[in-house]
Amino acid sequence: MPAAVCTLGFLLLILTGRVQSYTFEQTSSQVVREGTEELRIDCSHDGSDLQTMLWYQHKQSSRAMSLIGYSVIQSQPSYEGQFQDRFKIQRDDTKKGSLVIHTVQLSDSAVYFCAASTQ
Repeated sequence: MPAAVCTLGFLLLILTGRVQSYTFEQTSSQVVREGTEELRIDCSHDGSDLQTMLWYQHKQSSRAMSLIGYSVIQSQPSYEGQFQDRFKIQRDDTKKGSLVIHTVQLSDSAVYFCAASTQ
């Protein structure tokens, strides 16, 4: 039986300069089997001034989170090297976006975080 890949959505907000309160929603935790064609994690927030959406991966074996990449509205996403091939960041609009992982692998087992910033 193939190993399961677990993802869990949490909320993370990066604020610069001033303190404001935003509401984030991210799809709930999922258990996915290795080799799943596509895993999609959706994220939305209510901050119209949050132009940048960032995605992070936190593996249980690591103390630090890894930046997968980010997207600024009306621009192409930017990815960190190891995430360029199978990870895709999509933006629906200023307040909504998704992280898509193609051909899920056991090594993708992690907690995935959505974040947003004004810069």
